Amino acid sequence: MSSVHTPAYQHLLGRLRDARREAGLTQVELARRIGKRQAYVSRCELGERRLDVIELLVWADALSQPLEYFLPPRSIRLSRRAR
Repeated sequence: MSSVHTPAYQHLLGRLRDARREAGLTQVELARRIGKRQAYVSRCELGERRLDVIELLVWADALSQPLEYFLPPRSIRLSRRAR
């Protein structure tokens, strides 16, 4: 299973979209805030491009969310280990 298809990464993708929408921003507006193009935001939100931890920190700052907002609950993080 590709790491972008794990429950933990799917949780992250949902939180990226949720945080942007909660901030009332379009993909274009978020892209401007982080110095990227709209296509970059779209690819990240769709899981076509993975974010590293530093990029996630930039998103969190631009969306006024703590890093913890994006992290999956422990039960999701551990679900793959239990298999």
